[in-house]
Formats: sequence, structure tokens, C-alpha cells
Amino acid sequence: MNRNIFKRMSAYIAGLFILTIGIALSVKSDLGVSPVSSIPYTMTCVWGIEMGKATIIFHFFLVLLQIILLRKNYKIKNLLQIVVGIMFGYFTTFCNWGVSFLPNPQNIVIRMGMLLISTVFVAFGIFLYLPADIMPLAGEGAMQAVSDVSGIAFSKVKIGFDISMVVISLVTCLIFIKSMGSVGIGTVIAAVLVGIELGVISKRFGGKM
Repeated sequence: MNRNIFKRMSAYIAGLFILTIGIALSVKSDLGVSPVSSIPYTMTCVWGIEMGKATIIFHFFLVLLQIILLRKNYKIKNLLQIVVGIMFGYFTTFCNWGVSFLPNPQNIVIRMGMLLISTVFVAFGIFLYLPADIMPLAGEGAMQAVSDVSGIAFSKVKIGFDISMVVISLVTCLIFIKSMGSVGIGTVIAAVLVGIELGVISKRFGGKM
């Protein structure tokens, strides 16, 4: 029993860390980040908040949103999403620091290659941490809360949530820094490819983990 919990926890933490490697690579490619990272990166672009700290702040906001939506139905154990958010934020800081030693790519082919590699890391990170079923990230928790309150299917809420984050990020960047900032072709590519790659990885390795 304890061995199973240790295995799940290890997969969970490793998955979150690998996910942040993918996020850091997408930031480095400068082609736009995935929808889930768009708002924290927008906070970095617009207000200069270090991305790891921005990620933690965003997680706090999403937990507060869940509390407001669910009220008496909110489960106290879900406050652990704050702890997960802090860990995720520090992972983001560390991975961004790590990729800072890589040269800044100017060639669009290299940048696109870096972006494509980032989607593989994100997909594999999700593949590891999600099935561990320890504690969802605050983003998923907020989507589930919206789904529970509205009665709309989680899959549809996720689509709406992702689109909303991209739109908010795009409008904010256009107003404050007069550029697309965190949103770009990479945002679209990540939104499409990560799901496809996750399906391939799950099919290939699902029975072996």
C-alpha cells in the first residue's frame, strides 16, 4: 500500500516537473505559450512579475474562485492546491533559470523545433501526474467547479476556459505592451498537439507505468 502511494507521489511530482520543463522551453522559443500558462506569462510580460511567482499568484486566485463558486460544497482538502501551486511555481522558476543558459534562438526553424519539443514535455508531464490522482492543479479544480455549478460538461468548460485565458492574455498584452506577448502561433500549436501527443504517449506507455 505504502509502495503504491510512493509510486503515485513520485509520478505526480515528476510529471509536474517535466510539465514545467515544457513550459520553460515554450517561453524560450518566444512563439507563444500554452493556454494554461498564458496568464502567468502575461503577468511577467506586462508587470515584470517573475513567472514562478506569477504562477503561484494565479493558483491562489483560482483556489479563491473555487471557494466563491462552491461555497459550502467546497472541500477543505482542496486547499492543498495552494501547496501544489507553490511547488509548481518553484519548478517553473527553476526550469526557466535552467533554459536561460541556452542561447536565444533567432532561426525560426530552431524556435519551432524548441516549441515542438516543449509540447512533448508537456504531454508527458500530464501523462505522469494526472493518473496519479493526488491533487489536481488549481486550473483543473476551477474548471471542475464551474462544471459542477453550471452543469456544463467538463470538456466543454475546459475549451471555454482555455479560450478565455488566451483572450484575456491577448487583450491585456495588446493594451499594456502593444504586442501579442504570451500569445502566438505556439499557443495554437500547443492547444492542438498536446492532446494528440498525450493520446499517443498513453497508448504507447499506458500499460507500463
